[in-house]
Amino acid sequence: MTYIILAAGKGVNLQPLTLKTPKSLYKLDRDTTVLQRMVRLIRKNDLKAEIVVVAGFMYEQITRELERENVTIVRNPFYSATGSIASLWFARKYLERDNITILNSDIVVEDKLVEDILCQPTDIPYVLIDSGKTTGKYNVQVNGDRICVMSKSLSTFFAQYVSITKLDAVSARFLIEELENMVNGEMYTQLFEDALVQMIFENDFDLYYKDIKGYLWAEVDTVDDLIEAKEVQKN
Repeated sequence: MTYIILAAGKGVNLQPLTLKTPKSLYKLDRDTTVLQRMVRLIRKNDLKAEIVVVAGFMYEQITRELERENVTIVRNPFYSATGSIASLWFARKYLERDNITILNSDIVVEDKLVEDILCQPTDIPYVLIDSGKTTGKYNVQVNGDRICVMSKSLSTFFAQYVSITKLDAVSARFLIEELENMVNGEMYTQLFEDALVQMIFENDFDLYYKDIKGYLWAEVDTVDDLIEAKEVQKN
């Protein structure tokens, strides 16, 4: 399977901690960074994994960090003026695969979640959500087993989005088309998930979800998240 890890952002919410170091290179322990841990967990559970990392901010640091990890690094040179939709657009050729997992580089999850879900193939497109966490910045509303909308602006919602998306071959190609449309339409400051939402609203795209309530995970966006991530690292 192919895993595309989006690691181009500046981590503004963690400044000044991220002024000289990407947040994905924050050390969970003496020897392991957030990004390293995810790459190694994927390798442990998927021996044939194709891992692609899209870097931008502190590109050289990320390249050095991963030089022994057998990953492909794609550069988003416009990271300071674009959103994750542009990062994924630069890596769009890797979406031409049978099974794709797209995730943010600041996600720390317990080993069992990687084994049970992240490294398992899929024949439908779905996102991971956590109905046990309802205070996140990016949330989802659902209808039955499908996503209705994903947004940072929902006043009511069902669950928090976990920043992990899994696609089969057909849905990945639909996403490539929508990425092209949005980037060509100068909507390159958006999140890549906004392309999924456009597909839902414009094309009746069926995007499913898997609720991971009960699994341990953290998205490193604040100092408190760093502390939570270190606790997840122990599992």
